[in-house]
Amino acid sequence: MDASDKNSKNHIERVMPPRHCTFSPEDFAILSRYWYPIAASEAVDTKPISTKLLNVDLVCYRANGVATVARDLCTHRGVPLSLGWVEGDEIVCPYHGFRYGRDGQCTAVPALKQEDGISPKLKIRVYPTMERYGLIWTTLNGTDNSLPPFPEWDDQNFQGILPPSIDIAGSAGRQMEGFLDVAHFAWVHDKSFGDRNNPFVPSYKVETTDYGLHVEYLSTVSNYPKHLQHLAAPDFQWLRVFDVYPPFAAKLTVHFPNNGRLVILNVPSPMSLRMTRLFSPLARNFDKTSPVEDVHKFNLQIFMEDKAIIESQKPEELPLDLQSEAHIAADLASIHYRKKLKELGLGKSYTS
Repeated sequence: MDASDKNSKNHIERVMPPRHCTFSPEDFAILSRYWYPIAASEAVDTKPISTKLLNVDLVCYRANGVATVARDLCTHRGVPLSLGWVEGDEIVCPYHGFRYGRDGQCTAVPALKQEDGISPKLKIRVYPTMERYGLIWTTLNGTDNSLPPFPEWDDQNFQGILPPSIDIAGSAGRQMEGFLDVAHFAWVHDKSFGDRNNPFVPSYKVETTDYGLHVEYLSTVSNYPKHLQHLAAPDFQWLRVFDVYPPFAAKLTVHFPNNGRLVILNVPSPMSLRMTRLFSPLARNFDKTSPVEDVHKFNLQIFMEDKAIIESQKPEELPLDLQSEAHIAADLASIHYRKKLKELGLGKSYTS
């Protein structure tokens, strides 16, 4: 447990959906139990930054080097704390100079004499935090510390790389389904790595696990960029292994020639029902001396190709009623994913 997790004592009172929440109260209650990334670790310093999770406005900053996540709202007059600054272990509201410690309690009110005391009502809500895989994670109503496993990130044989996040005007469920979809390679990614002369999707199986889903997909579709596809023999069998951690996390392991491995953790963070911030830390055990910028560029190209499709889909949310859309055999992974979301208890108002 991170030192910042000690703030969980402020987390006992359940977070309720904010005003104008785009999720139903029932769906908010379910989704708010999980952990989500909200920022890259390297982007968070003593200058507070604002972000959003499930329509809840958050502020993220470092206090004495420790990442802290809190509601972006001073309880005195409702000014966003992200407009303020950090001094030592405290964040300072820019309106009246109120100070709040990492436990959320107000520690100073400059307009009052010290002997007047500070009302216990003057406190901000602080959320549990963890730093993993180059990201800062938080949960609004979670009670455990379960994150999707990504051991390659800390493996000395792998190089960990965190590409910039991407904002998508669509639901996290749609993004997840697109990440699991193997039939779109030839069409959506024909300029990056797909091949329209090789659109066939061989049959594959989906295994239900205690954490979610496990999928192994074997095909001749190369994962190299277009200008490097000569590095693999035309008949090389590419194994792609998906591990799905509902509601919104999936790990893809791509088996390259010569025992190369590329592992991508796909973690879309639901800022709102129809706005998603995608984080995609990855690790590889090959080409570790080649420019990281090339990885960023290729990663961005692929996810921007996906983004264009996701933002065009209707409805924007992911329908869990399987009768609301047509399906083919190649959709097996996404069908099982939808079933898993339905098992979580997500309702019709979210899914159709």
